Amino acid sequence: MSEAGGSDSVLSVRDLRVWYGTERGAVRAVDGVDFDLRPGEVLGLVGESGCGKSTLGRGVLGMLPREAEVDGEVRYHEQNLVGMRPRELQRLRGPELGMIFQEPLTRLNPLMRISEQFEEALRAHEGSLSNDEIKHRALEALRGMGIPPTRYRAYPHEFSGGMRQRIMIALALVLRPSFVVADEPTTALDVLVEAQIIQILADLRTNFQTALLFITHNLGIVAEACDRVAVMYAGRIVEQGPVNDVFLHPQHPYTRELMRSTISLATSGLHYIPGSPADLVDPPPGCRFHPRCPSAMQVCPQQFPVPVQVEGREVECWLHGPDQQVPPGGHEPLIQEEITVADEA
Repeated sequence: MSEAGGSDSVLSVRDLRVWYGTERGAVRAVDGVDFDLRPGEVLGLVGESGCGKSTLGRGVLGMLPREAEVDGEVRYHEQNLVGMRPRELQRLRGPELGMIFQEPLTRLNPLMRISEQFEEALRAHEGSLSNDEIKHRALEALRGMGIPPTRYRAYPHEFSGGMRQRIMIALALVLRPSFVVADEPTTALDVLVEAQIIQILADLRTNFQTALLFITHNLGIVAEACDRVAVMYAGRIVEQGPVNDVFLHPQHPYTRELMRSTISLATSGLHYIPGSPADLVDPPPGCRFHPRCPSAMQVCPQQFPVPVQVEGREVECWLHGPDQQVPPGGHEPLIQEEITVADEA
């Protein structure tokens, strides 16, 4: 259970599961995830590529391929989005639920002027607006992103990558949603544009109390822009809590290894996590991180870890108990040969 729960949550996710059918079997991309978001709160979602971050973000909004199967609860203001009819869900997207994609050209139509794309979005969800009102709303959103009114009728290809990203954010926010998934919105941008986008998102939460799920690989951005962080591995959130607590005193071995792999001005040598992320078709038994974990114990491949509260955050690791559920000898270290075999499997 997430530690941020409560009746004041904008979004409450419980036991969310998303899987895809393949020739090898079901890909369990998201496998039992819980978290909550309050108005104006930013939750950073971090982890290696392939751990299920983007699938989680899209699964929350119901923006998955038709072949995907979804189970669990995603409660938005007491409405369960899982199982909601597509037409009802479509009505919520835009005015209440927003999505900022990683690549701007997946959202911007190259054959339409920017003005036309804003008009299309506003007419679809707020059909009572006049032409002047639509233009005013669109220019206001673009101005907030640093895009001058003189570029309003330009085409996407006439903008730089950073400007396209800001336009896409403006499109997502012009309808003033109360919850937004930002899927790596600063990827491949230079540090100046990255800083501008972080400031824009900070202004958004301050001015409109928008809740954000911020998906990224960049732990530095999480430290700067997020209130809480959720660390995801193999479809599970293995640790979540306040950013400063998690980053300064990580409790899960995977979180510690991620922090050690981060490059800073104090870095004297490169560190990496041995092995590869878990196979989501056939994940390791017990704790999914145990084949790569430097702290693995005998209990780790035997039983799935029980989430526990540790120093104000939730951690899914046998290092923190509960001791009464650890079998005799379970606290003994898992020998290196066993780790190697599990990794190669």
